[in-house]
Amino acid sequence: LRDLLAQPQAVADTVAGMRSFPPPQGRATAFRHIVLTGIGSSLHALYPLLLRLVRAGHTALMIETGELVHAQSALLDERTLLVAVSQSGRSAEMVQLLDLITGLPSRPFVVGVTNTADSPLALRSDALVPLLAGPEFSVSCKTYLSTLVALEWLGGALCGDDLDAVIKELDHAAPILEDYLVRWHTHVAQLTGQFTRLRHLFLLGRGASLAAAGTGALIIKESTRFHAEGMSSPAFRHGPLEMVGLGFFAIVFSGAPATAALNETLVRDIRTAGGCAALVHADSDLSPFRLPPAPTRLLPVLEMLPVQMVSLALAAIAGREPGRFERATKITVVA
Repeated sequence: LRDLLAQPQAVADTVAGMRSFPPPQGRATAFRHIVLTGIGSSLHALYPLLLRLVRAGHTALMIETGELVHAQSALLDERTLLVAVSQSGRSAEMVQLLDLITGLPSRPFVVGVTNTADSPLALRSDALVPLLAGPEFSVSCKTYLSTLVALEWLGGALCGDDLDAVIKELDHAAPILEDYLVRWHTHVAQLTGQFTRLRHLFLLGRGASLAAAGTGALIIKESTRFHAEGMSSPAFRHGPLEMVGLGFFAIVFSGAPATAALNETLVRDIRTAGGCAALVHADSDLSPFRLPPAPTRLLPVLEMLPVQMVSLALAAIAGREPGRFERATKITVVA
């Protein structure tokens, strides 16, 4: 809970740091392709950047770090821009990747995004984007939001955007987060009443909202030991729709205006089939899922807030302290 409530300050510190450190030298056009890599929430956070680069006409790939090391390392050469994200900067897979790059006859240009200034990723990258989010107790929350913000800035830098304008929009994040989180107790109380008979939880969305769907399901499993599954809204219709019934709840992210109507239809169809569903949107029926107005680039940041409230509610129902590890550790050191 302390980490959750510290998110506005962490994001403000990340944005403040962008004013002082230089963007990576060169544009995305200088490379044949761009490989985005991370694992867990760090990988999910890269999805909005992937879409941003593709829209700008670049060939971008998003590959889990373990798969990049063991199955797709042929992509790594001097024509590759590698954006590597790891909040600790020293997870087992990331260290393996850095060791692999060191031994290559021609190596990619590495942009490291990390919260740990003395980590292998920070020290061995060609360019560094520091998160400056401060220490974190357990599952990714403030470091995840700071990563999303940092990657928005990085996307602007790689695509030649006006970075002052980007930072001006990102400045809105901290006060919006503060306003939502000050009512955390009310949000959790309302959700606890919704989830007392919950058996199946799905997080669904399209486009950049897939970052929240993927990370949201991950942190719910980590922080509450409750099984949650994140996937795209269309993928849900290809099979998992059969699970809808009593004890079923879907969190559906409205997302970008171009596909919002499709997600609204999905909510109605789930309810018609006998399940429960809530739309994460400015006009949501439930206040915890109601997002405040904000610049479009901040939507992936704001979409995580309702999921965090869900994690607190499920932990309360189970009588657990949310976010305390029993088997895992903050830094995964075994690949």
